[in-house]
Amino acid sequence: MLQAHGVRVPVVVTHEDAPGEAIWFDSVARTAALHDIPVITPPDPNAPDVVERMRAIAPDFLFSFYYRAMLKPGLLKLARRGAFNMHGSLLPKFRGRAPVNWAVLHGEGETGATLHEMVEKPDAGRLVDQQAVPILPNDTAREVFDKVTVAAEMVLDRSLPRLVAGTAKLTQQDLAAGSYFGGRRPEDGRIDWTRGAREVHNLVRAVAPPYPGAFCFVGGAELRLLRTLDLDERDESSRDPALHVRDGHLYVRCADGGLLRVLSAEFGGAVLTRDSFWTRFGAESVVLHN
Repeated sequence: MLQAHGVRVPVVVTHEDAPGEAIWFDSVARTAALHDIPVITPPDPNAPDVVERMRAIAPDFLFSFYYRAMLKPGLLKLARRGAFNMHGSLLPKFRGRAPVNWAVLHGEGETGATLHEMVEKPDAGRLVDQQAVPILPNDTAREVFDKVTVAAEMVLDRSLPRLVAGTAKLTQQDLAAGSYFGGRRPEDGRIDWTRGAREVHNLVRAVAPPYPGAFCFVGGAELRLLRTLDLDERDESSRDPALHVRDGHLYVRCADGGLLRVLSAEFGGAVLTRDSFWTRFGAESVVLHN
């Protein structure tokens, strides 16, 4: 996108892929190599040698796109015409880490992409532009992330000409209108069976693959719910959360009586289907506990 608008990119700073990390996005380094752009992967982008290299380049702009490390003022101030970050939410909502996952978890009906000025405090600088996208009731975080990626391209396409021309109008954020959220860990996907169907469903789709997935334990083995469908149905026969087969489909009944159809699940590391449910449990229903 930068090159499409005639912006020369003298260097790309990215990170080394973490060992054992499930990579489901394109390699920044490979993309840069296709365009003969030099790439560096410093452990600390704020290290003196990196700052000095950036100083020698004397950049007009510095852009950050989902970079994992915080850039400190010593580096940011080197960009003569501004340092800007693309954030995956409609700031000031969902500042911080994993904004798409948090938006899905909280049952938001929309999120988006925001280009903003970088300052010392994360995601707190003035806004350049935003683009909203809808979050549908059964969207997973990955599906929303794909929408946000397109929204980010739209924002950048609109904003770059104005930034280069010096005509962009930046707007102060009302930080009180949003909150800051931290990073998420695989263990945050544990299902609390005292919650209602909507909350369980939001958790499942917020951490669905390629994220680690929602899970609980049944008889000492791990049950992973990888995708559910909220049909707004209820089962008032019991208040005990349970996994069961009905009409040829797997369902979970939650604490409020709400039903979720299970579209994808694993038990003990193997795919769980309607047929394997009978083999595994030999019953019509299995009670789920915290």
